Amino acid sequence: MRQTLDFIYRGAGGLAALFILAIVVLVFAQVCLNLADKIAAALFGSGIGLTIPSYADFTGFFLAASTFLALAYALRAGGHIRVTLLIGRLAKGPQRIAEIGVVIVALAMTGFATWYVILLVAESIEFGDRTSGMVSVPLWWPQLPVALGLGVLTLALADELVGLLRGHQPSWHGKGESLLSE
Repeated sequence: MRQTLDFIYRGAGGLAALFILAIVVLVFAQVCLNLADKIAAALFGSGIGLTIPSYADFTGFFLAASTFLALAYALRAGGHIRVTLLIGRLAKGPQRIAEIGVVIVALAMTGFATWYVILLVAESIEFGDRTSGMVSVPLWWPQLPVALGLGVLTLALADELVGLLRGHQPSWHGKGESLLSE
């Protein structure tokens, strides 16, 4: 089971990396087109007007996808920012209880968000909602990676809770299994 869960977290992290790469490619292509347009304006007196339609919309969609898909991987790798001013001062027993409580609250909030984003995706499909940019795409396309990322984060938090209840250290303490060390 551990290998399957780690595969899911790494897979979501890999998808996040692909979306970041897509942002880089799209922005680089638009910069090249802008440069070609400036060169044409310098040579011929006016630009050609080269642009990738809705590239700003697509980079925004890709940013949302990469952000949400990376959440579970970052959690397991200890990449989330944690404020430990209070928890860090507690003795081991109360600290463990506090960690479990924090994970339960995070799991409840993430589960709630996941459920409602899935409902939002279903509603967008049902009503045929589309984006409003020059290139109109079905709205559920950019919503789906957000729902998937939240779903994987919910799974990762449930995984953390089970581990904590079994007496394991949280993955963000660096004492448990690390996805980065494989």
